[in-house]
Amino acid sequence: MPELPEAEALREFLDEHLVGKEIARALPVAISVLKTYDPPLSALDGTTVTAVGRHGKFLDIAADGLHLLIHLARAGWLQWRDVLPSGPPRPGKGPLALRVALTGGDGFDLTEAGTTKRLAVHLVHDPADVPGVARLGPDPLADDFDRDAFAALLAGERRQVKGALRDQSLIAGIGNAYSDEILHAARMSPFKPVQNLTEDETTTLYEAMRTTLREAVERSHGVAAGRLKAEKKSGLRVHGRTGEPCPVCGDTIREVSFSDSSLQYCPTCQTGGKPLADRRLSRLLK
Repeated sequence: MPELPEAEALREFLDEHLVGKEIARALPVAISVLKTYDPPLSALDGTTVTAVGRHGKFLDIAADGLHLLIHLARAGWLQWRDVLPSGPPRPGKGPLALRVALTGGDGFDLTEAGTTKRLAVHLVHDPADVPGVARLGPDPLADDFDRDAFAALLAGERRQVKGALRDQSLIAGIGNAYSDEILHAARMSPFKPVQNLTEDETTTLYEAMRTTLREAVERSHGVAAGRLKAEKKSGLRVHGRTGEPCPVCGDTIREVSFSDSSLQYCPTCQTGGKPLADRRLSRLLK
């Protein structure tokens, strides 16, 4: 799933390739992708892209007062094409979900792999009209999001720190992969209860979050859209690396599986050398 760093890289890429250009047509291919119907998608025809923004994991393409909001979800992706196929896309069983064609012949496709369709596109007058955007918490890389603001968000939380970091209504843009990376950098168990964090641990977690995300954004800067997935994977130290040695201490990276996802961690760096059992059986580590 694209998270904040990849979404920011896509925003930069689209800002460079779209702003000032005219949209010829936006063509939905999969019915499930379009979540709004007023204004109709045809309202984009003939508009000029004025800006490309980001709200957490949402991309925001602004065109003459309209906003095309894109959430790539778990298996969605954006593929830029310098020359789009001349014929209209045909609905079918392929991954293509939506095509945005520019008057110059270039444009991009939104694709989604797999059978679970969660990729979402909204066309609205105001991004806040999209419920997923309206409920977002602060951006963790915003200039005014300091350590005290972070601590204030965590005050009163009674869940595990991994879940808190992934909650988009608490903090926008962090998903499964970067929460694993942040907790590894902070040398903290994913199961640690937020209410048990000391002041020093809150500071450590805040600094690990900012540093991890900033470094990921810097690695992705200038990377073409088609190479962002590989760039993300190459920069991860623990997430998706079960069985490999920890790059910090050399211990074997372990995994905890859930019904539809998994987390990875280093026992030596994060849990005092103790492997975590299945989530349902594990004790919360301090």
